[in-house]
Amino acid sequence: MLTPVKQPTGPFFDDLTVGQVLDPAPAMTIGPGEAATYQAICGDPLATCLSSTTAEAVTGNPTMLVNPALVMHTSIGQSTVATRAVIANLFYRDVALQGAVRHGATLETTVRILGLRQLTHRPDRPARGLALLGIRTTSLGNGEPVVEYERCAMLHMRHPEAETGHNDDLGEVSHEINLADWTNHAPAGWDPSPLTHDNRWEIGTTRTDPLRDTITSAPELARLTQNLAPVHRDPAAGGGQRLVYGGHTIGLAQASLNRVMPANATTLGWQACNHTGPVHEGDVLSFNHTLIDEQPAGAGNMRAVRVTAEADRNGTAVPVLDWHLVVWGA
Repeated sequence: MLTPVKQPTGPFFDDLTVGQVLDPAPAMTIGPGEAATYQAICGDPLATCLSSTTAEAVTGNPTMLVNPALVMHTSIGQSTVATRAVIANLFYRDVALQGAVRHGATLETTVRILGLRQLTHRPDRPARGLALLGIRTTSLGNGEPVVEYERCAMLHMRHPEAETGHNDDLGEVSHEINLADWTNHAPAGWDPSPLTHDNRWEIGTTRTDPLRDTITSAPELARLTQNLAPVHRDPAAGGGQRLVYGGHTIGLAQASLNRVMPANATTLGWQACNHTGPVHEGDVLSFNHTLIDEQPAGAGNMRAVRVTAEADRNGTAVPVLDWHLVVWGA
């Protein structure tokens, strides 16, 4: 007889089937309160999301923009209906933001199981498997898609001895960015000229942000975005130390990028995002930004950027993030 594991409420890996659509999390309206809380945690200087004057000058609409990172964190938080039994989140890929989200928008997210692969049993670790999730977030006001992407989660099994037979090919993550594929995502009708900044980069060069940043308020960000993964709230679920939600690292990384690249108006999407090491509250992170490519799009320019982050562990720099994204601005 199979013995259930004492783990958080599922779904567990062996509860899932390919093609299954999970019951959605509650829809969430993002307004000034949510935006201010996020800003206090991540401190992103993205100008179009800080000033209604700048937002109107760039977009032609005075309604405040929601930071694209907060849109993503809300979507990811709502997708944790699939990851309450998570061990780790391995990667994100093909993250495409479909358009600007403004204050007052109500977001709802659908999660579909795209693939499953059971991992080999080992006596030194709990039984586990990988679930590839297809995620689509829409705005309830107009039904329009806001963001679509895939992510891969490592989940506990409810019954450690079970043999599910799941052995799907979950695909690879391509880090190569072809900016021509992103042209249709450039904002139509926006004028980024108010953000023009004498801060040009040579393609292939790397800049280190001189301002390191400290991870604080990690559970607050998880709660703000309705993230239900216990490892981000309960130290016992994380093996004795609470694991910081990976998007927290990404939020600080985007803030760092916008400090060193102030001409940015928005983020168009993530080509790939890998969490290369665990992050814990109190970690001090440093960020490096490499301009991979650049080309005109609409009235502005698209830029492909690689961002890496390292945590200072007793004087040793430990890699924790490898992120490839596309931004647009002046």
